[in-house]
Amino acid sequence: MDPTPHSHRERSRSIFVMLAAVALFALMDAGLKTLSERYPPFQVAALRGMASLPLVLAWSLATIGLRPLLRVRWPLHALRGAIGIAMMASFVYALKRMPLSTAYTIFFVAPLLITALSVPFLGERVGPRRWTAIGIGLLGVLVVLRPSGQGMLSLAGLAVLLAAFGYAVSAITVRVLARSDSNQAMVVWLLALMALGSGLLAWPGWRPIHAGDWWLIAAIGVVGSLGQYTITYAFRHGEASLLAPLEYTALVWGVSLDALVWGALPDSVTWLGAGIIIASGLYLIRRDRARPPMEPIAPP
Repeated sequence: MDPTPHSHRERSRSIFVMLAAVALFALMDAGLKTLSERYPPFQVAALRGMASLPLVLAWSLATIGLRPLLRVRWPLHALRGAIGIAMMASFVYALKRMPLSTAYTIFFVAPLLITALSVPFLGERVGPRRWTAIGIGLLGVLVVLRPSGQGMLSLAGLAVLLAAFGYAVSAITVRVLARSDSNQAMVVWLLALMALGSGLLAWPGWRPIHAGDWWLIAAIGVVGSLGQYTITYAFRHGEASLLAPLEYTALVWGVSLDALVWGALPDSVTWLGAGIIIASGLYLIRRDRARPPMEPIAPP
């Protein structure tokens, strides 16, 4: 039997699911941006973890059971949890102060940082062409973080860079954890530790939740969980080299949501920086297409 029709269907389905995953994460981030206007960053980070954890835990128990969730490498999970808290709080801090599209543009530097960090942490070799692409991508970040407007001295811009760096380090730990722990365990413990740690940090300044915000928190939990499931499904059934570039469609969603909800649009300099960063990332993906992915790159 010719496997081509089935392969074509799987390929098309994985593309569709990947696009859906990116859209879901963009909607989740729009919800986080809305919450950031009323609550401190650590509280929003805690609410994000709490909202998605029950759904992700139920999915994990249904697919692999309890034992694989408990037999894990606890020190690495604790490290990843601490990184996740800093990453989410930094990203939420930035979302309150800059458009979603600008935050996404800067965050797209994460794949470049992952490639750079793979050298000291994983002993991987990065050739001169890939180092050049990384350098050009960082130049694109400097274009976005220009001295005027949301400039280089902006704490919001630096917060997104911190979030991207944290995500890159987290992705490196995923490469190590994947040798022994399941995807479900990594997601469950990241959310659990993020909810607990962020909640403790937010507790002294915790603000009461407005009654009208509970539906938004619930929606963040649902779309965040669906986003995690769909992106996992896409990368499990599709080729990484085919799917990874689709993650840049988040910028389309960011621009659309900024325009529809907040009435903001990126300026020409931001578009220029975005083009440089995305081109560098696509070049790295092309160079690395024969290698397995470390972790799907999606905004926090």
